Amino acid sequence: MEIKVISVMGAGQMGNGIAHVAALAGFKVYMRDIADEFVNKGMETIKKNMARQVKKGVITQEQMDAALERIIPTTNLEEALKEADFVIEAIIENPNAKKELFKEASKICKKDTIFASNTSSISITEMAAVTDRPEKFIGMHFFNPVPVMKLVEIIKGAQTSEETYNITKELAEKMGKDTVTVNEAPGFAVNRVLLPFLLEAIFAVQEGVATIEDMDKAIKLGLNHPMGPFTLMDFIGNDTILYIADYMFEEFKDPKYKAPVLLRKMVRAGYLGRKTGKGWYDYS
Repeated sequence: MEIKVISVMGAGQMGNGIAHVAALAGFKVYMRDIADEFVNKGMETIKKNMARQVKKGVITQEQMDAALERIIPTTNLEEALKEADFVIEAIIENPNAKKELFKEASKICKKDTIFASNTSSISITEMAAVTDRPEKFIGMHFFNPVPVMKLVEIIKGAQTSEETYNITKELAEKMGKDTVTVNEAPGFAVNRVLLPFLLEAIFAVQEGVATIEDMDKAIKLGLNHPMGPFTLMDFIGNDTILYIADYMFEEFKDPKYKAPVLLRKMVRAGYLGRKTGKGWYDYS
């Protein structure tokens, strides 16, 4: 099966990044969100990020112009899905919202269209079960920022076919990504290791072991990480971190995934990170 048209569901941080790399790879891309303001903001982000790539010599102006021509922004679900060979869902990290979207997609898409979720933790098998094509359902977890980060986790659900896996792997590679294969488990590979690390950093600050700034500095200089845990959480979004932590705690019943009170306090205050202008750091 040849993939020519990709539909990206969601124009936010992850969605616009996926649309960006898919369009640069030569695919026709529909980028859909629920409101014009989200779609327009997504397109502006793509233009800004591509312009940065042109300035750095990563791509040419001609490549940028051609890629932008291949992206069709829309709020119309049927328009976004009816042509799709491959659908990549990148909406809110909520299983019910994702399942409702895939139920609707099952009614609109061609019978051979493959469904992929960019979820960072939710069960692929659970989402696949609400569709009419569980064998054509797979996890395709990109990392933020998508145009920069090389990794894609490819997650097989209980019924994912080898054909679907092979097509997805080839598609990720055409987008310039390196892949790892994961058999479904909560948190997959990266977040299973990352979440306890991030949560422990919050506990350390909560207990007065170190300041946020010093914890970030210690991890950067002591472990040679490109950014500290609090800078990283502001990039990901504290609401997303909390959701993943709660989901994994519910799945594993392991205290290493139990969210600190301080994280809940930050989310309740609306301090979600860069996307709201304030998180562990102030970006206003």
